[in-house]
Amino acid sequence: MDFITILFIGVGLAMDACAVSLAKGMSLDKDKVKKYALILALAFGFFQALMPAIGYFAGSHFADYIQSIDHWIAFILLSLIGINMIKEGKEEKEDEVKIHSISFKDILLLAIATSIDALAVGVSFAFLKVNLWIATTTIGITTFVLSFICVLFGKTLGNLFEKYAEYMGGDNVKIKFTKMDRLIFTNLDRII
Repeated sequence: MDFITILFIGVGLAMDACAVSLAKGMSLDKDKVKKYALILALAFGFFQALMPAIGYFAGSHFADYIQSIDHWIAFILLSLIGINMIKEGKEEKEDEVKIHSISFKDILLLAIATSIDALAVGVSFAFLKVNLWIATTTIGITTFVLSFICVLFGKTLGNLFEKYAEYMGGDNVKIKFTKMDRLIFTNLDRII
C-alpha cells in the first residue's frame, strides 16, 4: 500500500476526531483553546495510531470478533458522550457559557470512541501486510494536525454561535448514531 493511500485512510479515520475537536473548540474558554487544542490533538493522534497497531497484532485471531462488535462499542461510547454533551448544553449557566476545562476522563473516552474504527483498519493492514510503522505514524500525525486545526477553527465558529456550541456537538454525535443505527440494523441478521 502506497503512502498516499495510507494518508487518505488517515484523513478518513481522523474525521470523527475532527468533528469532536470542532465542537469542543466552539465551547472552550478563549484562554484555554491552545492548551486544549494540543491536549485533544495529542490524545486523538495517539489513539488513532495505537488502535491500528492493536488491530494489526490482533490480526486474523480476533478479526471476526472485532468486526462483529466494533460498531456496538463505538455506538455505546458515542451515545454516552453525545447525551452528556446535550445535557451540558441544556444546563443553565450563570454568566458563563465557556468550558474552562475538559476532564481527563472525557478526553480519554472521546479519544477511544473516535478511534474504534481504526482498530478494524489495523486488522485489514495485517492482511494486506502494510508497513505498520509508516501507517500508524501517518495516521497519528494526520489526526494530530487536523484535530489541532479543528479546535482552533471551532473556537472561531464558537465566537459566532456561542450559545449553541454544546448543542451542535451533541447533534454531531447524534448524526453519527444515525449512521451507526443504519449499519447495525441493516446488518443485524449477519450479526446475530
